[in-house]
Amino acid sequence: MRGYAAFFAVSVVFATLSAGNPAQAGILGPGPGITGNDTGGIIPYSPFVAGTYRQLAANYCARWGRLSHITSVSRRYGDYIGFVCIDKPWVIH
Repeated sequence: MRGYAAFFAVSVVFATLSAGNPAQAGILGPGPGITGNDTGGIIPYSPFVAGTYRQLAANYCARWGRLSHITSVSRRYGDYIGFVCIDKPWVIH
């Protein structure tokens, strides 16, 4: 019975954090997938994205009509691939 009580307490804490205030969604760090904004972001590294991270960054930056530039690649599981979104040379803001 004691194990069940511990499981229930952990479940209640998790449910409170995940269903609570939307501002708390970033408490646990970056989520799965690309995290960033219009200036750039990070992609979690895994062997599955090793051949496609350039295209993932290009597609992400295309949302804002920008080009992507990879700034860092750390090829260890759990690390990140960093990129920036740069303006197209012929576009003036």
